[in-house]
Amino acid sequence: MDELTQELRAAKWAKSSRSGSNGGNCVEVAKLPGGRRGVRDSKNVAGPALVCTGSAWNAFTRTLKDGDLV
Repeated sequence: MDELTQELRAAKWAKSSRSGSNGGNCVEVAKLPGGRRGVRDSKNVAGPALVCTGSAWNAFTRTLKDGDLV
């Protein structure tokens, strides 16, 4: 098993507090070593995960908060 797979398995995943209001269509996010973030489908926790840098995650969440994604 490679290092990234181990990190993803050991990660503490968090679901949005708003996850109950959308019919169960949710993502979970985990903080990973080096400031990276993991993102996965909460209905398929054994499935694939996206991994991005901390700066990419911050830019993404800032864009969401600003309402720039429609």
